[in-house]
Amino acid sequence: MSIRQGILAMLADGPRHGYQLRVDFEERTGSTWPLNIGQVYTTLSRLERDGLVVALDGGDDDTHKPYALTELGRAELAAWFATPVHREDRPRDELAIKLAMAAEMPGADLHAVVQAQRTDTMRALQDYTRLRRAADAAGDDLSWPIVLDSLIFATEAEVRWLDATEERLARRRATTARTTSDGAAEAAATADDGEAVR
Repeated sequence: MSIRQGILAMLADGPRHGYQLRVDFEERTGSTWPLNIGQVYTTLSRLERDGLVVALDGGDDDTHKPYALTELGRAELAAWFATPVHREDRPRDELAIKLAMAAEMPGADLHAVVQAQRTDTMRALQDYTRLRRAADAAGDDLSWPIVLDSLIFATEAEVRWLDATEERLARRRATTARTTSDGAAEAAATADDGEAVR
C-alpha cells in the first residue's frame, strides 16, 4: 500500500498530526503493515512540498503540528481511488523468487522449501481466520475485516500455488525417473547385444 495515499485518505477525515496518522493507519489495517513514525513525517514533508497537504498552526512543536488536506490533495486522493492497482505495480514476490531459485539450484531441496512454507502459510491462514471471526463478532469496524479478507484470500491462493508447485515437482520427478529408467534399460540392451555379437 502506498503510505502517501494512505495518509491523504486519513487526512480526508480532518486534520491530524503525525502520531495520530500512524495510530489511525495501524488501526485501519489492524497493524498488518506497521508504520514507522519517521516514515510518516518524511511523507508529510513531501506531501507538503508537493502542495497536497498544508501544516496548520496549533502544535506545540513539529511533532504535534496538525496537517490538513488541500484541494490538490483531495484531487490526488480521488484519482488514487479511481485507479486500479495493476499486478505489475506490486513489489516482487520473495517467495516466488525463492522457489524459482531452489528449483534450479543443484543440491537445493525444493520439496523441503515448499513444505516449510506450507506449514507457515497454514499457520497464518488459521491466525487470519481466527482474527476475522473475532472482528465479525465485534461487528463495529469495516476496515479491519476488509484487510483480513484480503489476507485470507491471498493466503488461500498461496496454498493452492504451493500445491501446484508440489504437483509440478512430482511430475518432473516421474519424468526424470522414467527417462533414467529408459536410459538404463537401453544401455543394458546395448550391452547385451554387444555380448551376443562376440
